[in-house]
Amino acid sequence: MKRFFLAAIALVSVMGGSTQARTAPSPLPQWLDTAVFYQIYPASFKDSDGDGIGDLGGILSELDYIHSIGVTAIWMNPIFCSEFRDGGYDVTDFYTVAPRYGTNAQLVRLVREAHARGIKVCLDLVAGHTSDRHPWFLQSRQADTALRYSDYYIWTDADSILPPGSNYVRSDAPREGNYLKNFFDCQPALNYGFARPNPANPWEQSVDAPGPQAVRRELKNIIAFWMDKGVDGFRVDMASSLIKNDPGHVATRRLWHEMRAWFGERYPEGVLISEWSRPEEALAAGFHIDFMMQFGTPGFPSLFFNKEGVEIKQDTCYFQTLGAGQIREFVENYTRQREKTRGLGYIALPTANHDCQRLACGDRTDPRQLKVALTFLLTLPGTPFIYYGDEIGMRFLPDWPEKEGSIMGRNANRSGSRTPMQWAAGPTAGFSAGPADSLYLPLDPDPQRPTVEAQNDDPASLLNYVRGLLALRKRTAALATRGEWQLVGDIGRPYPMVYLRRAENGPCYLVAVNPSGRRVEAELPVGYKGRYVYGTGLKDVRWSAGKESVRIAMKPVSAAVFRLDGRETGIRIEAE
Repeated sequence: MKRFFLAAIALVSVMGGSTQARTAPSPLPQWLDTAVFYQIYPASFKDSDGDGIGDLGGILSELDYIHSIGVTAIWMNPIFCSEFRDGGYDVTDFYTVAPRYGTNAQLVRLVREAHARGIKVCLDLVAGHTSDRHPWFLQSRQADTALRYSDYYIWTDADSILPPGSNYVRSDAPREGNYLKNFFDCQPALNYGFARPNPANPWEQSVDAPGPQAVRRELKNIIAFWMDKGVDGFRVDMASSLIKNDPGHVATRRLWHEMRAWFGERYPEGVLISEWSRPEEALAAGFHIDFMMQFGTPGFPSLFFNKEGVEIKQDTCYFQTLGAGQIREFVENYTRQREKTRGLGYIALPTANHDCQRLACGDRTDPRQLKVALTFLLTLPGTPFIYYGDEIGMRFLPDWPEKEGSIMGRNANRSGSRTPMQWAAGPTAGFSAGPADSLYLPLDPDPQRPTVEAQNDDPASLLNYVRGLLALRKRTAALATRGEWQLVGDIGRPYPMVYLRRAENGPCYLVAVNPSGRRVEAELPVGYKGRYVYGTGLKDVRWSAGKESVRIAMKPVSAAVFRLDGRETGIRIEAE
């Protein structure tokens, strides 16, 4: 154990120069070095006009609160015109804010006011499909196939046979043939072409065909339209899915690499965030940030759900009090992704999102449990993403009513992660001035549901714990975005999980988390003085120094961050 720990220290000290950094098409915006994102589901955040649906005015009214958390950027789920059969991901106009959210002018004001507080604003870009009510698609349905938008979508020949399970949708359009969808039938796929067109399917156009090239130009137009209004970037929905029949996403990666070159030259401070969930592909393709989450590269589910974000499994989930989980899958894959993406961009592990369960779910709802999990998530390298309400411990609510396509089959109810933000006590939790039965989704019925109002001035609250943790991250380079990371605990004995963080020419920090419901210990080498700087409490940890080793004992459900100072005999714990 001692040799492993010392080797890890040595590795951290030289890791910056051990791998030749690969360069992205353009430099990374400097503001990403300290960025912390806050994801807002607009319909559920704050209602300013009493209609029961959140809007831009509501977000604007709470910018000071958002700033108080310590976040520096907002990402909003789609706010464009839509039929809202998939929560706004079925877009009918990419150039106009949906009336229920506000106007283009209100968005420009929101961006301006956010910037005045040091907060960037990113939009959600649905690049792969539109609504079947979009004017482009309505024109493409016409029998005349030589119109401007005829080839913006993928239509089969009239006599094509749809195989079982096909993503082609039978159409009653004047145009002969059937169209390819991406997800729901109401979401026809935009035509970026096929990497390997099948000669037996003449409708499968190459990526260089006029239709796919026109769609690429349209994508640039959409990006430029909003960037020129002051927006700071985009999170791209299902970014890996654009080009069809593309093994290894080779052609899709080439598309985004070209897009990044154009984007970086025109908007050097702009950011592109991918929903790809395979950072080694996405960042090499040109994205600045990619997620590890409930699908794609394995690791995240084994920590929090263990079944692709749709179910918390008490007996195998790592962040669960039973203490029967493992960290090997996460550590091995996370380490691989970091090595593969060094110098290209940042990995993000979100606290949750609109498509998976919240951090507080199942029997993981106690604030102390959430503090331990958030200590882990907010002391990792890369870019933190906090899903609205996770900072106060809002619960995932299973079996919640379907709303705008939120249910995607058995065990995939997304409504439970999209409930209205809980601002204060009262029948609408301060979300809306309208009646409770008008809200976008029903509130958490628990009379003790957490609220911003109840936690704001409570120094022991989850909200203030998050604020303190982000403040520590901001002032501590080793714990921030670029700091190195190395597991130093025993991967086969995962409780507690212990890892090092270090920045160049600075002190090391040690983070230890014990989500289990039992006391646990880890063995550390003699020679470092540790100063407790943050965690669930100084009394939650005990260090015992001996001649050959030091043991750190942790109480159940606890977390601690220590600064390691010097090479002295023994380890001394001090409150900073």
